[in-house]
Amino acid sequence: MPSPYRGDTQPGDSVTLKPRLTVNRYTLGARINHWITAISLVLLALSGLSLFTPNLFFLTKLFGGGQLTRAIHPWIGVVLFFSFSLLFIRFWRLNLWRTEDGTWLARIRDVLLGHEERLPELGKYNAGQKFVFWSVSGLIIVLIITGLTVWEQYFFTYTSIPTQRVALIVHSLAAVSAICVWIIHVYAAIWVRGTMSAMTNGQVTGGWAWRHHRKWLRQLISINRNGNREA
Repeated sequence: MPSPYRGDTQPGDSVTLKPRLTVNRYTLGARINHWITAISLVLLALSGLSLFTPNLFFLTKLFGGGQLTRAIHPWIGVVLFFSFSLLFIRFWRLNLWRTEDGTWLARIRDVLLGHEERLPELGKYNAGQKFVFWSVSGLIIVLIITGLTVWEQYFFTYTSIPTQRVALIVHSLAAVSAICVWIIHVYAAIWVRGTMSAMTNGQVTGGWAWRHHRKWLRQLISINRNGNREA
């Protein structure tokens, strides 16, 4: 059975040539999956920070108070785990490192200055996006393992107090790291104009795709032409 993945493309990626070039970047299912994951991360950050320090305890009001926040927080983590697992299955192949990613990273100054003409042609994701993907993947694994370790309601009898103390420290550090990576992700999406539409309506303009992910766009156009010929 042939793979549905062709080059740097995946099922759902396509181009519409008329009346103007439009690129379908994310399917409805992928967007819903992404937003469930994103909302879960935000809720976990707010509830976690509210329990982390008395200075932020007022945030527990968003969840109905301290006790309810403590009860809800791990269950949101369960939702995050399953949601991100689906997201990982969808996108891990396209986030594997490629030769052009090293070149892109070496020319990060040109990236920041907007000198796209000096950068290599890229597939669906650049090195920065891949960094976010793999960082979040690793951090969520750490958060889930340490979170289960300190989830007293169900796992208290399986771990010792010293183990829980260490797990809580690691959990807190991983959570802060995840928040920092999330901030970078959101800032980049806003900074690169035209990116947000990919996760709202699933589409980007042909100009955006040509400027930032030209290799991916070329492959989609090639697939479109070959498909029309076969039809």
